[in-house]
Parts: sequence; structure tokens; C-alpha cells
Amino acid sequence: MRRVPVLVLCGSLFLTAACGQDTPGERRLPAAPVGVTAEAGSSGSVHVMWNRVTGEPEIAGYEVYRGRTKVKEVPGATHMTDVVGLEPGTAYVFTVRARSTAGDLGPASLRVRATTPAAAAADERAPSRPQRLNGKAVGSRAVQLSWEKSADDRGVVSYDILQGGSRVHSVGGGQTAAVVTGLRPGTRYSFSVRARDAADNASTASGAVRITTAPGSDDGRGTAPTRFRATTRQVDGAYQIDLAWVPPRADGTITEYEIHLDGRLATSLVWGGTAPRDEAKHSFYAGRESGVTHRVRIRAKLPDGTWGGFSAERTVTTGR
Repeated sequence: MRRVPVLVLCGSLFLTAACGQDTPGERRLPAAPVGVTAEAGSSGSVHVMWNRVTGEPEIAGYEVYRGRTKVKEVPGATHMTDVVGLEPGTAYVFTVRARSTAGDLGPASLRVRATTPAAAAADERAPSRPQRLNGKAVGSRAVQLSWEKSADDRGVVSYDILQGGSRVHSVGGGQTAAVVTGLRPGTRYSFSVRARDAADNASTASGAVRITTAPGSDDGRGTAPTRFRATTRQVDGAYQIDLAWVPPRADGTITEYEIHLDGRLATSLVWGGTAPRDEAKHSFYAGRESGVTHRVRIRAKLPDGTWGGFSAERTVTTGR
């Protein structure tokens, strides 16, 4: 799998290029949304999701396009929507663009494809109610949910995640777990799940699970990369630090990481193209001197635009 990382940091030990600055009088456009996914919700709808665009300029909203046609516009605090009124058994292409508070429209995201399932003739039977919904808080900002799959005579196409009775997310019919991020610290939430088939028949919602997020800010351990490893090797007389990790679980795509070296930010790593989901790897320059010890850890930017927790810290020494 090819990755195209972009390293960004002024004053890094490992970067010599100067960071660019805006030309006076030039207005910056929003960045293209990343992590865009599209999942059929029924034979006539598709659930489109993307990572929030953060930084400058401030984002006022997002526009969702089917092909070249704008089909939805949502506020800047939203990073998912349902596109409805689609034809059954049809392939569609979607893109998302961010619009700033100044009214400037940024470039389109990468294109994503989704195919609606064929319509089921005279299907009026809803899927069975999801059972055994369980959940736990992941620090102060996220919860993990899991449930037993529902049954349907034609097949479950998607599951809706409900927060206090309002749908906040959807996942594919083959998925029986979800991560909800962007929550408030020290807050009690109620979640339930319902199943949906190709004919858009919805089941009764599952029993509710009530979860209270941890108070205050925390280390976000549950949203940290796992199985983090760091080693060194010598290449052409210089040393490299090789990193490997498993991205944190999140409903959305993890495309950006911060690598901290010896207690401070060293580089930002941004994937262009398809970001890894199972295992990620990255290497960076660590100088020519042997016997130098470094401490390194990493954290991910979650789809809701917040930073997750730090991985375990690893210690490496060049030349050993």
C-alpha cells in the first residue's frame, strides 16, 4: 500500500525547509476534507462521512456532491450526512468540499463510491431488534459500542447509532461495533442501535445503554495508537528511527499523526491517498551520531478533529 506522508513543522530538528507563510492580502482557502467514506444505508440512500477540517480558516459548512451535482449542505460542526432519493442497484460517486466563514469554497475531496442494493419487492418486514448492546467510556471524549447482529429475511444493510433518540451515525450491515467521538467530559449519555434493510425498513431500537464520560481532560488512552514499536537502523552512514503502530479504532479514517521526540513535537505525518487501517509504518532521520538515546511516542487526530491519546513511549538508542 503506497503512502504519501507530508511532514510539517517549523523548527524541527529533522526538517530544514522553512514553513511557508501566506502572502499579505491573500486569503487562505479551506483544505480538502480527508477520510471521506460512503456506505449504502438502504436501496435509496447513502451515508457519507468525512473528517472535520481543522485549523485556519474557520469552517462554516460542508457541501456534498453526487457526481458534479451538489446534493447536501451541512453546518461546519457536522461531518456526516445521508443522501436520499437514490435509485436502487446504482453506483454513485461522492465528494465533499469545505466552505469558510468568509464564503470561500475549498477544493473537492478525493472521490468515493457507493452502490445502493437492489430494491426488495414488497418487503415490509423490518429486521429484528439488535440485542445485547454494550458500551464503555473511552476517557472523557469517546465511547465504544458493540451489539449482536440483527436478522432479516433479505439482509441487514446498515445500523443506526442513536444518541438520546436522535441518529448520530450509521455503519454498514456487516459491522456490529462503533466508536462515537466528540463527546463532552463528565457527561451522561444514552445510546441505542437499530437495524435497517434495503427497503429502508427499520427495526425497533435496542435497549439503551447509559454511559458517563470521564470528567475533565485525560490522556485519552482508549483513543491512542496501540502496539507502538520503535527501532533504529543505519542507512548510508546516518541513522533512521523506524516506527510501527496500529491506528486507534474510530468510525472514520485516521489520516494525521503527531510524532513527539524527547518530549516535544518532532513532525506531523499526513497520509495522502489511502491511509492504513491495520498497521502503519513511518521512518525519519535521526542524525549520524551513534549512542544517542531518544524517547518517542505518537498520537492520532480523530475524525471529529480532536487529538487522541498518546501511545506508550518507547526508548531507542542509535547504533544499538
